[in-house]
Amino acid sequence: MPRWRVWANDEDGSAAVEFITAGVILLVPFVYLIITLGGMQQSLLGVEAAARHTARVIGQAEDAPSAATRGDAVIASVIDEYQLEAERVQIAMHCVPSGIECPSTGATVVVTVSTRVSLPFVPAVFGLDEATSIPLEAVAAQKVSRLWGTQ
Repeated sequence: MPRWRVWANDEDGSAAVEFITAGVILLVPFVYLIITLGGMQQSLLGVEAAARHTARVIGQAEDAPSAATRGDAVIASVIDEYQLEAERVQIAMHCVPSGIECPSTGATVVVTVSTRVSLPFVPAVFGLDEATSIPLEAVAAQKVSRLWGTQ
């Protein structure tokens, strides 16, 4: 038997084992990264949509009661559509210039919506889900018409 043939038999089948081992070691973190980034992107789009649409609805409302009603409806709709955790969503609103009633004629309404996204497959043991959650925030502004509240 030729000498090169003897050496070749020592590693028969090792390529498959190396491929499977390296594939698992590289594939599992890659899949986890894709799942994590997908969840973050979904939540980020939801937070951004909530801020933008709420500011627009408040700025285009006829008066303060309808602005509050429409703003709450938009927030509830976005939370449902983007599957956000309602208890983690926080909304803040203020007007520029400061010191005036919000919303009011000619002011700029600034809506800030924030939430926290938990990493997938992290258990809620010892507060790990809260410690590893990622904060997301979106801010939107809308100019209120000079004719607001006169209709």
